[in-house]
Amino acid sequence: MLKNEAKKGSVAPSIKKILITQPRPESDKSPYFELGKKYGLALDFHPFIRLEGIPAKDFRKQKIDISLYTAVIFTSRNAIDHFFRICEEMKVSVSQDTKYFCVTEAVALYLQKFILYRKRKVFYGADGTNKSMFDVINKHKENERFLYPCSENQQDNDIVNWLKSHKCEFATPFMYRTISNDVKTILGEHEYDIICFFTPSGVKSLMENYPGYKQNGTRIGAFGSNTSRAVEEAGLRLDIKAPQPQTPSMVAALEQFLAAELKK
Repeated sequence: MLKNEAKKGSVAPSIKKILITQPRPESDKSPYFELGKKYGLALDFHPFIRLEGIPAKDFRKQKIDISLYTAVIFTSRNAIDHFFRICEEMKVSVSQDTKYFCVTEAVALYLQKFILYRKRKVFYGADGTNKSMFDVINKHKENERFLYPCSENQQDNDIVNWLKSHKCEFATPFMYRTISNDVKTILGEHEYDIICFFTPSGVKSLMENYPGYKQNGTRIGAFGSNTSRAVEEAGLRLDIKAPQPQTPSMVAALEQFLAAELKK
């Protein structure tokens, strides 16, 4: 019976609706839409958080001279946006010799919006994990001074701990802050079989909107080790985890999970 259902483009009856806690993709060719069509799923997109840039006048209070650093670590496109925004507001000229270390290739490619992209100064991990990024940084860390731009209320402690343990000179400038959105309406009006999170702040937003949230049969997906940790620390069951060697993206992780459901 499941095989017949699969031919019709559907999955097990228990999975019909998925909530992606990010903005809706601008392109109709997004792999999320292809996944939805393949498995007959209803996909909703609703960001659980929003970002607010820290003004240059407040950034100055951190007393961090960007021009003194030779390498930058980026874990998201948002971090890239706010790094170059602060540089522009403060009229800081970023050296052409600056090296950039990114957690994924997609984040690295986003740098093309701001710099002349050259592989000799832009590096990224092989599989989207912190470990693979650390492997790359380790090869190029000699004599580098690292900046790790992050949110005022969220930073990746794995990165900070790695830099400390490897005796790297670094600073963690706060360039933006994360604010929880009101998601009571969307969760109050709809029942989701899967909810996918991409940041610890997204998980925090869920718990702020629904203190004592009960997962029941809802499957939870998480992208990134810190997001996975936040899900588990919130007392929730983590069902779908990315990135992994075989599932470098959330779409790939969802596909693997859905395919496994068909076999049950």
